Amino acid sequence: MDSFLPLLCSLLIGVVTSNAALLPAQHYWHTVLPNTHMPTAISDLLSSDTVMDSKTGTYVDVGKGGVDVNAGTGKPGATSVGVGKGGVHVVARKGTPEGATVGPGGASLNVKPKYGKPQRRLSGKSRPYYQSAATEEQLQYNRQTMLFFLEQDLHPGSKMNMQFEKTNAAAKFLPRSEAESIPFSSKKLPEIISQFSVQPGSDEEEAMKETLRECEDPVSKGEKKMCATSLESMVDFSIANLGTRNVEAVSTTVHSKNKTPKQEYTIIASGVKNLAQDKLVVCHQQPYTYAVFYCHLAKPTKGYTVKMTGKDGTVVDAVAVCHVDTSSWNPKHVAFKLLNVKPGTVPVCHFLSQDNVVFSRNN
Repeated sequence: MDSFLPLLCSLLIGVVTSNAALLPAQHYWHTVLPNTHMPTAISDLLSSDTVMDSKTGTYVDVGKGGVDVNAGTGKPGATSVGVGKGGVHVVARKGTPEGATVGPGGASLNVKPKYGKPQRRLSGKSRPYYQSAATEEQLQYNRQTMLFFLEQDLHPGSKMNMQFEKTNAAAKFLPRSEAESIPFSSKKLPEIISQFSVQPGSDEEEAMKETLRECEDPVSKGEKKMCATSLESMVDFSIANLGTRNVEAVSTTVHSKNKTPKQEYTIIASGVKNLAQDKLVVCHQQPYTYAVFYCHLAKPTKGYTVKMTGKDGTVVDAVAVCHVDTSSWNPKHVAFKLLNVKPGTVPVCHFLSQDNVVFSRNN
């Protein structure tokens, strides 16, 4: 086991000091989208301080828990070494989660999941159920919070009761090669939960099952969709459907470190800006053990960025989308009940939560 320590030191020195050292996901983003700012909904999901050697595929991840080194990321049999407060953690990746830990007490086998804990969405989904009828519970909740509103409400001085809840960014992006080596199918769910040490029958398994089912549902008429299991695949889908690399990417950002209460927000002067209106790719983060986004080409849809301030002084840069054609929605949908309008008459708008990303052509 002592032979792993020189290996660790050699990998750290070679990768960090190499002129070819790259940030893998960030490097891909800035190479493919050189003029596009990376929104917080994406940057928050990147592993902290990850450095990758483009020639060898070796990466070093320096985080609060210590240092992880992976020789040949995503390749079968690749070896990873983790140094943290508990000692040295070594995994020879051959399809098993077992590893060896060397700590003050000696060496022992260890199973150490590195991934997030998916939270089942018990109320509300990342995508609205346009075919569902409103429940009394939904109506009571949304009468107090403007989940849906009309396009004419998007103007400076407009006041809205809102609550922007803080995003839980526990599930991080995997490198593309690693994500593509992992099964992503309902048929493979038992194998997947075993690989990630998820308890069968738990809420976590149910959350993953719902995400896989949603990703495998047939596409709606006129819609294109995919579930992106890596940042790179999200970028590729977006530029392919927008037809350009000159894109804008935005997400709702709450400029506060603390949880913000439900309160009245006011749109500031010059606070409403149009996104390119011809095409929008909207990506919604799904509950899963690593970062997965449901991305779809949404049309006809309008997009806006909206700057507003809360009564407590909180500044929010919000993203709003307005659905132009609602003719196929359930006439008893909560939006129509709240806004007192009929399907197909006027655009229906709503803000996106902080774990969503909108890609549009750059104006």
